[in-house]
Amino acid sequence: MILTIDSGNTNIVFAVFDNGKLRASWRAANDTRRTADEYGIWLSQLMTLDGIKREEITGAIIASVVPAVVYALRSLCIRYFKVEPLVVGAPNVDVGINILLESPEEAGADRIVNAVAAFAAYGGPLIVLDFGTATTFDVVTKDGDYAGGCIAPGPNLSLEALHMAAAKLPRVAIEPPPKVIATSTVAAIKSGVFWGYIGLVEGLVARIQAEYGAPMKVIATGGLAALFNRHTNVIQHLDPDLTLRGLWQIYERNTRVPA
Repeated sequence: MILTIDSGNTNIVFAVFDNGKLRASWRAANDTRRTADEYGIWLSQLMTLDGIKREEITGAIIASVVPAVVYALRSLCIRYFKVEPLVVGAPNVDVGINILLESPEEAGADRIVNAVAAFAAYGGPLIVLDFGTATTFDVVTKDGDYAGGCIAPGPNLSLEALHMAAAKLPRVAIEPPPKVIATSTVAAIKSGVFWGYIGLVEGLVARIQAEYGAPMKVIATGGLAALFNRHTNVIQHLDPDLTLRGLWQIYERNTRVPA
């Protein structure tokens, strides 16, 4: 079994793959102060509840956009599972796609992993739309190359910034109000952020497709993907396990024994 670790800005998702199939996954808040032992105790207990033994883990791979947690996660793999993890972005890890950026090393690990998984599942050209702390739009060409994209603040980050910067505006949850024209402050915030993000998604997808010059499939993933998918028709595929599957695919690529 393979342990995959997707470390985002807000959460870390741990998952176990058994012969290429997702066996179980667990989510924790990302905290740079948390130690390998804290992760190890927490994860070991959850694995036991799902009938997975630590000694069944034979390999691990990490993708992180928070460099400060990589040491603890790597230590977790070595100390608790007795495996040296692959780390996406390290020179010895082959992701299997060309990164067409001015500075390829700047590409976020999660964005590259998403591109790998999306092209394998859906072919190209395509746009991967990831609703996380940031909302990212990633372009994969017809040949499977990663061609860059856009980054915008995520909906929850926008709501928090609005609350912090404006003394009279309350903190609210992201959800679709029934009308765009609101008659209360809370409803007005919900309307502006939610329908504003629908406009952002539809507008950027249209501009990306026009600039690329060909129809493109749109794949959505991330915590808020399902919510926004229900209110726009620009998304063709909802794939909540995209990043985890991409991690497993990269692990397999780098450990497969040549025939």
